[in-house]
Amino acid sequence: MDVKAQAEKAEKLRKLHNGPRILALPNAWDAVTARILEEVGHPAIATSSAAVAFSLGYPDGQRISRREMLDAVARITRAVRLPVTADLESGYGKTPAEIADFTKGMIAAGAVGLNFEDITGDDESSHVELGLQVKNIRAIRETAAALGVPVVINARTDIYLMPIGPAATRFERTVERLHAYREAGADCLFVPGVSDREIIAKLVKAVGAPLNILASQGCPSLDELEKMGVARVSAGSSAMRAAMGAFQRVAKDWLAHGSYDSLLQVTIPYAELNRMMARELS
Repeated sequence: MDVKAQAEKAEKLRKLHNGPRILALPNAWDAVTARILEEVGHPAIATSSAAVAFSLGYPDGQRISRREMLDAVARITRAVRLPVTADLESGYGKTPAEIADFTKGMIAAGAVGLNFEDITGDDESSHVELGLQVKNIRAIRETAAALGVPVVINARTDIYLMPIGPAATRFERTVERLHAYREAGADCLFVPGVSDREIIAKLVKAVGAPLNILASQGCPSLDELEKMGVARVSAGSSAMRAAMGAFQRVAKDWLAHGSYDSLLQVTIPYAELNRMMARELS
């Protein structure tokens, strides 16, 4: 591991959260999707934990093993020159000591940032207690600092996405958590499940830090979110699901002995993809 180079990538990723343009991340899930993002001009690569899990035969929700997830991240970081921020769910651990150990593995895999969420299971009973989540975020920050790689922590709360608790207090509880996460060392604050323009605008003002929104049905456009002050927008697994939708359409067309049109509409030429994957990293 080249600590100096990795630290430089971490700082580059951190700066991308402070404009002037919104950091728009259509998440990758393997080496080829990461290379495509790099080739078309994206400044950083983000992974999707769900997309990685699906591609390796698992459902979402931390069912994939820690080792398999980190191996997938390592393949991506080796394939590109760009900073890579990895979606690592709740860190595959429950205590600060376990999270610190996981942070070492993440850095060894070449990532310079991570999504870190506060849900460990399938329902709100697995919502991590606020004080413990703060300790876990501090463990990431302190471990990364000790290794010389100032990783970019994108601290996520699932209060809106799951959702958790009464709707009337959802905003206040979200802001309480985000403030605590920021104080603990988070660089960016991630609130998936929000698409309402008014709520997003209120969150931007309330958190006073880079805010990450998940692209979803009814969400304002990237240009609109940028004007509202949102720092980062993620696709999550939707880019992968769009690709799978195209493949499903091809599969159905072939089963019905239909035309080849769906196979040819958005296909990257073989020579282009082969060149892309043959490229040497220097």
